[in-house]
Amino acid sequence: MTGRSCLGPGHRLGRSAEDYLEAVHVAARTGEPVRVTDIARQLGVSKPSVVSALAGLEAQGLVRHERYGVVELTEAGRDAAETVYDRHRLLLEFLRDVLGVPGEVAARDACEIEHVLSPETVERLVELVKGYRKHGAGVCLGQVLGPPAAREPGRAR
Repeated sequence: MTGRSCLGPGHRLGRSAEDYLEAVHVAARTGEPVRVTDIARQLGVSKPSVVSALAGLEAQGLVRHERYGVVELTEAGRDAAETVYDRHRLLLEFLRDVLGVPGEVAARDACEIEHVLSPETVERLVELVKGYRKHGAGVCLGQVLGPPAAREPGRAR
């Protein structure tokens, strides 16, 4: 998993766009066709709001949607949605399993945090969670990420 943008260097989707792409991705995982109603229900928004958001995503080449039809992610949309979904799952696991945050709180916090982390921070969290999975609660940052000087790019070692 990477935190890279699928839309090119320097281009980052906004929080709302990421939420809609993630909602389509999650709904599509059921194997059933995704409809505007499914997305509206999942995000707690109105159907006209979904239609408006989908029009913007379609203009960016991230989804395909015909009026009253199914919603599908394009290849670029699927890449972007998977990136957001993977970030969300990583953060949920980190907050819940590593930090011990209660599940509902961890889920809410993951939804907030997933939109603002840099790719570099995501990669370090991936390493930390992998270390936690391998070594359990006894793992320390130094074991997984190296000494502090090695963790800070550009810092003298």
